[in-house]
Amino acid sequence: MTRTIDKVCVYCGSSDVIHTPYMEAARGMGHELAARGLTLVYGAGCTGMMGALADGCLERGGRVIGVIPKMFNTHQLVHTGLSELQVLEDLHARKARMAEIADAFVALPGGLGTFEELFEILTWAQIGLHANPIGVLNVNGYFDPMLDLIKRAQSKGFMYVEHQALLIVDDSATALLDRMHAYEPPQGLERWVNREERP
Repeated sequence: MTRTIDKVCVYCGSSDVIHTPYMEAARGMGHELAARGLTLVYGAGCTGMMGALADGCLERGGRVIGVIPKMFNTHQLVHTGLSELQVLEDLHARKARMAEIADAFVALPGGLGTFEELFEILTWAQIGLHANPIGVLNVNGYFDPMLDLIKRAQSKGFMYVEHQALLIVDDSATALLDRMHAYEPPQGLERWVNREERP
């Protein structure tokens, strides 16, 4: 079964000192989204991987929706060439809006904000608030320690085994998006809420 995806929310780093391979991966993801006719939804930044991601999508004729809280809507931080800019009251409203309009979610390498956004959207899937695919572009093995931590959490009983299946991981933007189109939510997620016996 092929899933219908129109808008993809991408989380990634905004640091100005990111190494070239990560910047290239962000721009490449933007190119791939545009090539597929997918709308990019992201945090509206012009710096770091955020800027490269948006630029990559725009330079290939893609559509980009930026969602930003008022505190970050400054000339130093906001991208001025977007297809659409939505300015929200605060970070909570921004995250809720991005989740509301997106059909899928992708995390590229990033820092604390990226980790927080990824784990929040994973948690929402875990408890049944959405059933959209969630992907990680694992550039140069960046997310390997995080993936090991998730496996450890499951092995120690802090997660059910099906929770690991919520996350689609690949080191290729093309392969990752292909797999996200084919995604089916894992069976048994309701056990986390109703506390059915674990296998």
